[in-house]
Amino acid sequence: MIRIMPNAGLLTYNDRVMKFEDYKIVLYRQDDRSGWVAEIPAIPSCYALMTTREAALSELANVFDMIAETYRERGIPLPADTTEIVNA
Repeated sequence: MIRIMPNAGLLTYNDRVMKFEDYKIVLYRQDDRSGWVAEIPAIPSCYALMTTREAALSELANVFDMIAETYRERGIPLPADTTEIVNA
């Protein structure tokens, strides 16, 4: 069930506000070794490309915040994380 929490304007999925910590993050190095990619596969276009792992993860949190704000403004809930890790 999708609901908007009163006075908070936060969208929920099954009565739960989805936060950055609720998502699995995939972190990998680019093929040419020029940088790192961090992404949340459950959210379209939620990724960051930076020169270090730490910078990529930090920037991913910023990207997530921007996307979450856009979803809130449009009244759309963030998707649940259905990502499965099959090989790490």
